Amino acid sequence: MQSVDVLIKGRGAVGSCLALRLAAQGLRVGLTGGEAPPRADDVRTYALNAASVALLRDLKVWDALPADAATPVFDMVIHGDGEAKRAPGRLSFSAWQQGVRELAYIVDAGALDVQLAAAVRFSPHIHQVEANVPADLVAVCEGRDAASREALGVRVDARSYGHSAVAARLTADRPHQGVARQWFGPSGDVLALLPFDRPQAGQSYGLVWSCPQERAQHLMALSPTEFEAALQQTAGATPGQLQLASERASWPLTLARADAVSGAGWVLLGDAAHVVHPLAGQGLNLGLGDVIALAAVLAEKEAWRPLGDERLLRRYARARLAPTLAMGELTDALQRSFAHPSQAMRMLRNQGLNALDHLPPLKRWLTQRALGH
Repeated sequence: MQSVDVLIKGRGAVGSCLALRLAAQGLRVGLTGGEAPPRADDVRTYALNAASVALLRDLKVWDALPADAATPVFDMVIHGDGEAKRAPGRLSFSAWQQGVRELAYIVDAGALDVQLAAAVRFSPHIHQVEANVPADLVAVCEGRDAASREALGVRVDARSYGHSAVAARLTADRPHQGVARQWFGPSGDVLALLPFDRPQAGQSYGLVWSCPQERAQHLMALSPTEFEAALQQTAGATPGQLQLASERASWPLTLARADAVSGAGWVLLGDAAHVVHPLAGQGLNLGLGDVIALAAVLAEKEAWRPLGDERLLRRYARARLAPTLAMGELTDALQRSFAHPSQAMRMLRNQGLNALDHLPPLKRWLTQRALGH
């Protein structure tokens, strides 16, 4: 192939969705990066909001997922610091109260990757390219360590939290009933149990446990029985007896933002442009929001304007500035607040959760932002 309209670097979920969306708009798309084979040990799950699900449905990917690969979340309960017992905190969100069918879907990352790869293979407008080919526009979707971003001279403001995430699949002896739960611990721990139907329908969870790196290393080194005991001590009896159903995985947590997400002939999307703390489960949603925004900008461009026009691409940058900045600041503020060791601060945090729980308009506004509306 001599040239393409858009060259997409990166074959993750963001890059694949962008390729499919632009191909559906009639553009010739070049996609770099080989297709990774499915991993049997992949324990990742994605929390996808309504906007992300709508995108995947439009791309004919959502309905191709196995029935047990996407589990609806009907309620979410956030538990404050349990050690501040004089003022226990609790905040809940309900799909019924918000007037929606579900708050989110918990999706098997490996299953989504398989379906995206199949859709890409069968698209006549997407061409696998081994190296750079001439293109009117280059879209960098290579993730947080994107080499192409560095080659463009883009600087990244990155800060390590000094924390890591520990992920696994769990089973429970009680039905999850579509309820996601999150606990904030006294040292900045954030334990999330995401209702899931693999490996056991109605009684499984995806685990994401964010904690200081030393504690994360300790958790990874524990035997399965010891890990389950530590997990149960944090979660308590509410979700029932929890057992590991997979190996554990871990990765460091950072907050990062590129100083520019567009320029003459190029754009950044997904983790190449912004990385946030996973406590709100919005990382991939932000990346797919980038896809939706860029596709809209390109579809609405003036006929005489080239795809790589710098002024055109600024429209994309402006459209994504507020959502990505707001989510990064919100998750960072929450992480900092709950990591504060002061007993007085911990009680204040719990009181704040209780107060917010009694403010339906503010809860509704937060829910709408999380849903992508």
